[in-house]
Amino acid sequence: MRLGFFTRLLDDVPPGERYRLAAEQIEHAEAFGFDTAWVAQHHFDGDEGGLPAPLVFLAHVAARTSRIRLGTGIITLPLEHPVRVAEDAAVLDLLTGGRLEVGVGGGGTPSAFGPFGHDSAGRAALYAEHLEVLVRAWSGEDLGGGNRLYPPAHRLLSAIWEATFSVAGGARAGRAGNGLMLSRTQPRPAGNPQATLADLQLPIVDAYYENLPPGATPRIVASRTAFVADSRAEALRYAELGLGRGRLPFELPDNDLDHRIAAFDVHLGTPEDVIESLQADPTLQRVTDLVFQAHSVDPPHPLILRSVELLATEVAPALSIEVSTK
Repeated sequence: MRLGFFTRLLDDVPPGERYRLAAEQIEHAEAFGFDTAWVAQHHFDGDEGGLPAPLVFLAHVAARTSRIRLGTGIITLPLEHPVRVAEDAAVLDLLTGGRLEVGVGGGGTPSAFGPFGHDSAGRAALYAEHLEVLVRAWSGEDLGGGNRLYPPAHRLLSAIWEATFSVAGGARAGRAGNGLMLSRTQPRPAGNPQATLADLQLPIVDAYYENLPPGATPRIVASRTAFVADSRAEALRYAELGLGRGRLPFELPDNDLDHRIAAFDVHLGTPEDVIESLQADPTLQRVTDLVFQAHSVDPPHPLILRSVELLATEVAPALSIEVSTK
């Protein structure tokens, strides 16, 4: 299993400082042996995510790192021109020495679709159409008028990851031989608001494996919120602040901190606390990549760095994840 770091760039500072701190966090993750680093894309809403241009940001980070793989988690593909994504990713993959991973999805806030000239109701069809063009471009096929992608980027065909909340999405990613991306949390069904995250995600994983072509190598990322601190009291103090700001993924009968921690699927506390919590998640036995983020706790930058250190030196080894700083 590979170890990853994820950020939505939500530090409580102006945008330029968010970018500086996120780059520092990724550099810190590389220094402590993390295999991958992922950034999210969000448009217009700085409280939801601070980065509308992930490939631009990753080009900057690529120049400051040498080993860690850099991924998008995700590019909202319906809002992008797929040929431009194909070109930008091809150039960036060359600049990174082949370190780029491209996570895509059809998500995004419905209100963000209008400024791009789209209706969010058509996102599924638009996603499928744009993904098909992206694959054709990286395959070197004629994109019209005899035009083919330059620079060629056939390697990126094996670097596509699809994010989904649904069993159908897991099956689709499997059939295509793409990687599967599982979220840190996801909405609970109206009829089963207390379902565990594993209850929702294991069927997606099953569908992925069942549809994977013979001989294809499975690739499954599970993102998880983990805030590791030197004491549980410290972790809870920042969780009370961070989770109190966040919008709940479903209604709760009680709004106390324990219920919010459960609602946001948060793993927090000392290394021992987080190890025990993660070991109780059966989904993690079926994945190839475990990726940690501090959202929705969002502690201050120095504590994110400390959490990265503890994840690498204490949590990862207990989960049989090999970490190397070479």
